[in-house]
Amino acid sequence: MKLLLHLLVCGSCLACNKKDTTIYVTPPVFTAVKSWLALGDSYTIGQSVSSGDRFPEQTTSWLRQNGISINSPDYIATTGWTTTVLMNAIQAQNPGHYDVVSLLIGVNDEYQLHDTTGYRQRFTGLLDVSLRIANGKKQHVFVLSIPDYSVTPFASGSDTARIRMEIDMFNTINRDVTLAYGCPYLDITPSTRLARSVPGLIAVDGLHPSGLEYKVWADKLGPMMLPVLKQ
Repeated sequence: MKLLLHLLVCGSCLACNKKDTTIYVTPPVFTAVKSWLALGDSYTIGQSVSSGDRFPEQTTSWLRQNGISINSPDYIATTGWTTTVLMNAIQAQNPGHYDVVSLLIGVNDEYQLHDTTGYRQRFTGLLDVSLRIANGKKQHVFVLSIPDYSVTPFASGSDTARIRMEIDMFNTINRDVTLAYGCPYLDITPSTRLARSVPGLIAVDGLHPSGLEYKVWADKLGPMMLPVLKQ
């Protein structure tokens, strides 16, 4: 009996001391840094505000605070650009693929050309190009509506009712085309109209949005981009 007990104890000890030969593989952790190409005009490049106050920059900050690793946006945007000039610039620069693309264009088509028929065609072409840059992923192309500058001091001597009506017409076009493509659309126009009674929403030039107004856009655009960039 004592011998049996001794054997059992020794066997148990051997089992305890047996080397674990199981191979444990830790899965790799990938932190892919996301990229963003911002296409547009003065509203995208942030005329009359600091670079950090641009809506793409403020949106990027919001995304980082919410766990997204993302580079600062690249830009193809300059004050005064129409849809035609933007298309020419994109073709000249021939950008590669990006994780997300934003598109805000049309105010200069309204201001310079008043051409809604041509705008539909040109905007559609820009949306096609934006989709190509975003690897054909329609949920990765974000279109913003055109702000209403009729409420600014710049427009005070103009026919503001006509400007407002034309902005609505151009936005109807870009919204309809965007939704037909199935891309996300952010209507920031109502927010810009609050500047009629809130001067702080307008930059020092009396025409463009201030950093405070751009933050309103960023606080809306960030949550739209977040689920896409988490993929």
